[in-house]
Amino acid sequence: MPSLSPSNSPPRCWAEIDLPALRHNLEACHRYAGENCGIMAVVKADAYGHGLSHIVGALGDVDWFGVANLQEAERVREAAKQREVNVLILSPALPEEIEAIVVGKFSASVSTPDEVAAYAAAANRLGKTARLHAVADTGMGRMGGLPDVFPALARTVIDSPNCRLEGIETHFPVADEDAAFTREQIERFSALLAQIDLPDDCRIHLGNSAGLLGFSELTGFAKLARPGLALYGVSPLPDTGEELRPILSWKSRITLVRGIPAGISISYGRTFVSERPMRIATLGVGYGDGYPRHLSGTGAEVIIAGQRCPLLGRVTMDQIVVDISHLPEEIVEGEAVILLGDAITATELAERAGTIPWEIFTGITSRVERVYH
Repeated sequence: MPSLSPSNSPPRCWAEIDLPALRHNLEACHRYAGENCGIMAVVKADAYGHGLSHIVGALGDVDWFGVANLQEAERVREAAKQREVNVLILSPALPEEIEAIVVGKFSASVSTPDEVAAYAAAANRLGKTARLHAVADTGMGRMGGLPDVFPALARTVIDSPNCRLEGIETHFPVADEDAAFTREQIERFSALLAQIDLPDDCRIHLGNSAGLLGFSELTGFAKLARPGLALYGVSPLPDTGEELRPILSWKSRITLVRGIPAGISISYGRTFVSERPMRIATLGVGYGDGYPRHLSGTGAEVIIAGQRCPLLGRVTMDQIVVDISHLPEEIVEGEAVILLGDAITATELAERAGTIPWEIFTGITSRVERVYH
């Protein structure tokens, strides 16, 4: 019998990504945004762990993408192949990256006059135009000009040779938690816009997924919306986005089935000791794959043969153990296991692990094979 090589053996842990569901979610985001507002697909952090190249390729009718840094911007341009796409770097650039951003015709977010001056100088040296989006700090606090200086920042971009004020942006810190503060932000941002004589083609954008789904007043003046989590099928708001479809299912396999008597401890720390005879399954996944160690002892479950099976003991680097005492005897090694998908949502895993769905998705490591449908 020929032996299986590592290259053709089945994966121990993999994620399946449903690209038609991604496109369905894009259409839903367009409906929320309204006919006068475009979509900037946020694909930073490897498209939230879903695989940047495949996600960009699947979003064939999107012409704006949001990323965190120059390297991601270059990956988007490569993934778009012959398509003309606009790529906005949402984070501040390193000084050493500014020339490459200008040469690559990427759009950059700026918060200070010094940044504007650096882009203007690079564009002048290169004989090119710097495409800039001025950031207003209306409450996020990590970048942007504060309200008392922001109008001057925007005018600095307008007045700087070789610079184009392509966009005005701000960001919501609590659109999924504090509606009153978010509406104050929108009013503050709107008041700032009224102080600036903006170019007709300047793109105004401030709606992340929670802003897009929960604040219809944005459709009155925003020219772009920046959904991230919503594109991947998860609403950050509990009562909106019912039409969104999760696009990622995370799976593993049973690597070992055993029967144990009462009194057997499982995993590091001996935090679980069996009180009765049990059938248990070891699975080929652990925190080395991104399955959070903080799920240990929280009542977390996986799905095997359509039934929930509780996690036993601590999550280790490469393996976890679950209780399969209630499953049929036919359950054997090699059986597929759902870690995330069907009835187990990213929100459920995040709440049990004491984190957020964004971290669940982006924490799935490169050891987990991605399979695209």
